[in-house]
Amino acid sequence: MQLVVARIGRAHGIKGEVTVEVRTDEPELRLAPGAVLATEPASAGPLTIETGRVHSGRLLLRFAGVRDRTGAEALRNTLLIAEVDPEEVPADPDEYYDHQLMDLDVVTTDGTPVGRITEISHLPYQDLLVVERPDGSEVLIPFVSELVPEVDLGEQRAVVDPPPGLLDEAGAEIAGSRDAGPAGAEGGNGA
Repeated sequence: MQLVVARIGRAHGIKGEVTVEVRTDEPELRLAPGAVLATEPASAGPLTIETGRVHSGRLLLRFAGVRDRTGAEALRNTLLIAEVDPEEVPADPDEYYDHQLMDLDVVTTDGTPVGRITEISHLPYQDLLVVERPDGSEVLIPFVSELVPEVDLGEQRAVVDPPPGLLDEAGAEIAGSRDAGPAGAEGGNGA
């Protein structure tokens, strides 16, 4: 099975290094020197990682055969893809590969059906579960333990504990309003 583990960003310096947007919880395993990765587009690879280092909080990689900034820039926005055994699971029991979460049924803590996971959106600060509802609409659920307290791969379901308004706007609680305030304080200086 193939998993996207990173996306190549901009070139760094003049010796062929690139920044990468990591899309794996195991970069030390998937993006280690010597790793051979397929690419999307396929014409850019396969690429063999020659060196890796962290600089100012960003992972920098250099690939075999890429020796200058021009070569590095040519790889920008290329996806790096690792071949993973479908039976392999992450070392941490609270982590999951995307393919494990795809097509899981989503229910609330009281058993109310919500829909089915169709995509995992990887954002810089957290992942989102894209859940397709029975009516075809989608809802985005942050994949954090407070909102998704249980993932049961055996039962093929994810249990969510949504705050009011996450699943339906009717249940949303309005924290404040621009119009609210002391009488006669509609903004301005009163003149």
